Amino acid sequence: MTDATPPVGERFRRFRDRLTAASPDLPAQRRADDRTAVDVPANSHEDRTPQPPENAARRTRRGRRGGGEELRVPEAEFTSYYGRPILKAPVWKWDIAAYLFTGGLAAGSSLLAAGGQLTRRPALRRAGRVTALGAVSASAVFLIRDLGRPERFHHMLRVAKLTSPMSVGTWILSAFGPAAGVAAIAETAGWLPRHGPLGLVGRALPPAGHAAGLVAAVTAPALATYTGVLLADTAVPSWHEAYPELPVIFAGSALASGAGVGLLAAPPSQTGPARRMAVAGAALELYGAHRVETRLGLLSEPYRSGRPGRLMRAGRLLTAAGVAGALVGRRSRVVGALSGAALLSASVATRFGIFYGGVASARDPRYTVVPQRERVNARRTEVDPATD
Repeated sequence: MTDATPPVGERFRRFRDRLTAASPDLPAQRRADDRTAVDVPANSHEDRTPQPPENAARRTRRGRRGGGEELRVPEAEFTSYYGRPILKAPVWKWDIAAYLFTGGLAAGSSLLAAGGQLTRRPALRRAGRVTALGAVSASAVFLIRDLGRPERFHHMLRVAKLTSPMSVGTWILSAFGPAAGVAAIAETAGWLPRHGPLGLVGRALPPAGHAAGLVAAVTAPALATYTGVLLADTAVPSWHEAYPELPVIFAGSALASGAGVGLLAAPPSQTGPARRMAVAGAALELYGAHRVETRLGLLSEPYRSGRPGRLMRAGRLLTAAGVAGALVGRRSRVVGALSGAALLSASVATRFGIFYGGVASARDPRYTVVPQRERVNARRTEVDPATD
């Protein structure tokens, strides 16, 4: 015996009725959306188009390309796994920023001393030699403090690797430091007796000091600029992309700081080389600083905002004020001293601004992701220009 089987539409209506009876709280909109063609007679004029839920407008984003676009994926944010940055920020502290300044000060002071030596200006020579020794000694302290153990500096001398700025810098410091020390010690020759063993030492020190001073001056440009190469050799975005400008900025800052020492310590009659150094150093420093704040696009932003931006602006203002005072107050010891202090302060502000600007760029994933995407898109355009 065969049972009559109801049609499919009838079975579906029975199932829907049982479901509605079992769930009386089911929203009316949900039950209306479940309607199918079997619920509407063939000759009915009712609109069979399914209507979107009431909150569909909330999931629609308008204003892009002139129409609405369903927002299926939330907007991308420049974050990383577990909220950690993409790059590991430099572990260097303020002592490395101070090391950048003292290294440049030592280099600029040795150049100032060589200028005073060659032009027979003893006050300028003496101030430059003593400052160079003190600055390079402070650099060694800051560097060893960052390394953690003094023997690590000695271990760097076991190899010479030209492709490593750190290795090259270690050898530059090893050559500059003793030369600056001998040149500074030679300034004590006038305090020694003229007779006896100490008299012999006193007579030998000036020639040795002249030779050592020239050696220090020859290695000074490398000492002034290698730290800029060292920063640019890292993966920190705003340091790495500024590789053409950082050595220029550091060279100009070194010259300006050395000129500041001369303006502070020497009488106005002997500060001619210091004033010329101030003009040359300020030109290089201001040019390089302007470039890093304008050429790098998004990566220039860390140098213009926050604490780095304030330091960079202060460095520019102090540099301009120091150069103006050096040129205007040629006969005034007070104006010259104020100009020298301004130049030294400008060098400190610029070095710390560059340092903290790079650290800020490493902590924000945006400065890593956006330039990478731009470089990828540029390479794709070069490979297939028709796709643009």
